[in-house]
Amino acid sequence: MIRRITGWFNRHPRATLGALLAGPLGWISVVYLGSLLILLMHAFWSKDSFTGKVEPFNWTLDAFVQILSNPVYFTIAARTIGIALLVTISAAAIALPVAYYMARIASPRKRALLLVAVTMPLWASYLVKIYAWRTILQTNGLLGWAISPFGLEGPGLTEIANSWLVLTYLWLPYMILPVYAGLERIPNSLLEASADLGGRGWITFRRVIFPQLIPALAAGSIFTFSLSIGDYIVPDLVSDAKFIGNVIYDNSALGSFPVAAAFSFVPIVVMIGYLLFARRLGAFESL
Repeated sequence: MIRRITGWFNRHPRATLGALLAGPLGWISVVYLGSLLILLMHAFWSKDSFTGKVEPFNWTLDAFVQILSNPVYFTIAARTIGIALLVTISAAAIALPVAYYMARIASPRKRALLLVAVTMPLWASYLVKIYAWRTILQTNGLLGWAISPFGLEGPGLTEIANSWLVLTYLWLPYMILPVYAGLERIPNSLLEASADLGGRGWITFRRVIFPQLIPALAAGSIFTFSLSIGDYIVPDLVSDAKFIGNVIYDNSALGSFPVAAAFSFVPIVVMIGYLLFARRLGAFESL
């Protein structure tokens, strides 16, 4: 019996793949997608004005009306999306020269060491890295101690730019690695042809290399943008700014589940639009 089953799976590789993925995909569907669906359903449920309890299956759009009528929510959404875009742009600006040196200039030994250096921060705890930056950025922190001889002070933990800096540091490896892979896929014959036609360094980069890197940059931006737009720990620990995640968390803690669920639609809609845009740039082929 076992041999028959094994032989059947050997003759049907797609069925084998489906059987292997059935467990993990089923678990994701039940635990992740199921919990997400329940959360989003809360956005359409009403809340008793006297007891403060959510009334399931009592459908209403009051939570969306509350969000749309309050300009604070628009400000927080714009701030979060703006910081996520800035993190993506700054990560791309740093990743391009680093990845180019790794892929085109560094020797194999240096390339291996640089790959380890780029991925090493991913081995450290997420919270440890944030608290390390908190120690650096606070008024009497390491940065303040380093610049105090010049009569300057540390930025403290109230500047929104702190979130930009820390998020860029956290998600930079996710931009460097796709760009490095994209540079490795560019054939040397293209660069040689550009040189033969008189193209110098900047012209070759602008007309030959950069267009080939757009899918890789779009692939890396999916990680930096999505991880930044959903982060709520960094702005809470290194700055006083409120992001979308902080508002969702605060409303959930206060029992305002309809408002929290309604505001959860903002990053979901933004990410769907961003993924569609990245797909047009060929990002999925570079992942």
